[in-house]
Amino acid sequence: MFKFIQQYAESIDRINIYPMISLLIFFLFFVVLIIWVKKMDKENITRLSELPFEQEELTKNNP
Repeated sequence: MFKFIQQYAESIDRINIYPMISLLIFFLFFVVLIIWVKKMDKENITRLSELPFEQEELTKNNP
């Protein structure tokens, strides 16, 4: 199965560019994500980290 796909992909012109584009998108996404997380406020991080516990308390109080 893989051999068939590989033969088909080799017959397409400029197939080498697609893996590079996908790698670039993948890399840029995580770089932007890391920058965004590093710039977040401590208060916002604390509030987000407490969200699961707030939801749990709400379900316990409202049967």
